Parts: sequence; structure tokens; C-alpha cells
Amino acid sequence: MWRAVRRVVLMGFCLVFIAIFVLWRIDNPRVEALRLSLMDKLLPSFEWTLNPITSASRMIADFEELDRVYEQNRELRRELQRMKGWREAALQLEEKNARLRALNNVRLSPRVSFISGEVLTDSGSPFRQSALLNIGRIDGVQDGSATVDGLGLVGRVSGVGDRTARVILLTDINSRVPVLVQPAGQRALLTGDNTNAPLLEFIEDPEQLRPGDRVVTSGDGGIFPSDLLVGTVATGPQGRLRVRLAAEYKRLEFIRVLRQTPGETIPGTGDLIGPPLPPLPAETALQEGTRD
Repeated sequence: MWRAVRRVVLMGFCLVFIAIFVLWRIDNPRVEALRLSLMDKLLPSFEWTLNPITSASRMIADFEELDRVYEQNRELRRELQRMKGWREAALQLEEKNARLRALNNVRLSPRVSFISGEVLTDSGSPFRQSALLNIGRIDGVQDGSATVDGLGLVGRVSGVGDRTARVILLTDINSRVPVLVQPAGQRALLTGDNTNAPLLEFIEDPEQLRPGDRVVTSGDGGIFPSDLLVGTVATGPQGRLRVRLAAEYKRLEFIRVLRQTPGETIPGTGDLIGPPLPPLPAETALQEGTRD
């Protein structure tokens, strides 16, 4: 019985669909008027059935749009990552270029020549502050030579190989550099203590020093050339006088090793004394009178 009912219902639906199809395909003014009349009567009553279909269609469209936005977001993230890499490379090149320009702008004495080297490794540790350069004895580097970057004094050479050299930084605990504090003109000793701000010790008159005073090498001892910028005076947490170094130790890439040419020596005093001057006329007459 249920099979017969299903067959009748199915045949009824098929006939209705065929009738609607035929009615929709007939091209006649009267049939067109009938179609419009049926649409006006039936569509308002079926509007509630169309809302879920419309909402589902909008959801599908929104999902497709969201998927496109997600893909665009992923592409933008990849592009941003690439741009960050390029930006980092550009910043590194800019810093390196600035350092090279700074090295060219350092004013040194005409008696002082230099050779620039690249920092291969930085062996900074709580017990030793040093750096390794890619230049050595064959490049004219000598043990004890002063080293500077584009801003100020870095340290001194403490070991030389054929192609490498080790530099002891001013921050090393074994570093001792005689300095001059300007404008007070006070001499002192810069002592490293493995911190970023070495100590000022053996000051003649500490009361004359002020934070911000300029600290340069004094040239005492003949190891360092004079008037090399070291940094500025600063006061530590415990009130001790320290030096805020001018060299950028966190970004050491290139270092200049100074080679000081000794001054010309004159082997005697004869070259400094001119020939004897001729006597004055009065002295000549006096000498002749004395002879008579």
C-alpha cells in the first residue's frame, strides 16, 4: 500500500514539474500573464522557505571570501618576512658603511700611520676582554700598538702572529692606560675592571673633575700616542669616577692598529749651532787698540 502511495505521489510531483516546465517555456501573452499572476500569489507564501537558502548562499560566499582573505594574509606574512630579511641586511650594510666612513674621518697625527683589520672573534668573558684581528706581523702590526675604531681608543695589541693579532680591550682587568682629563688637565690612570666603564685612578685632584669632561690619552710612557679620544668622565653608583668609553664595543667590526713613526733624531749639537758671527766694528777697533 505504501509503495502505491509513494508511486502516486512521485508521479504527481513529476506531472507538476512537467506542467511548470511547459508553462514556463510557452511563449504567449496570455500564458505570460498567467505566469506573473501565479508568481505574485505563490512567491510571498514561499518567502520563508527561501530565507534559509539565501542565508546558506551568503554563508558559502562569506566562507569563500574568508578563505581568500586567509590566503592573502599568508602571502602578506611571507612577504613581510622577506622584507624583514632585506631590512636587516640593509641595516647591517648601513652600519658597516657608517663605520667605514667613521674610520676615514678619524684625525690622527701625521707621524701616526695605521692599518685596518676586521674583528674575527670577540673572546669577551668575565675574566678576559679581548678581540682577534685578521692582520698580523706581515702587515706591520707590532706588539703593544694602540687600536681605535671610528670613535675612540679600543685597546692595545697584546699578541701578534703572522696573520692575526690579539687586542686587549680597555675594559680588561689587565689594562692600564695613562690618560689626561680635559679641560682640567688632570692626569690619571684608566684601569679596566671587566665592566663597560673603566675606573679613573691616581687622579691628581679629583675635585676638579666633572661628569662629561673629555678623556684623552696623555702619551706618557710612549706606548700610546697622545690626544687619542678615550671617552668622557662619569660617576659610578658608588661615587667612584669612571669613563664612559667612546668606542662602541658592542659593534666592533673593524679596528685600526696605529703605527707610530719615531721622530727624527739629530746625533749631535753641532748641527744646531750656526757658524760664528763676524765681530762688530767697535769690538774690532778695541781689539786693535789693545794690540798697540
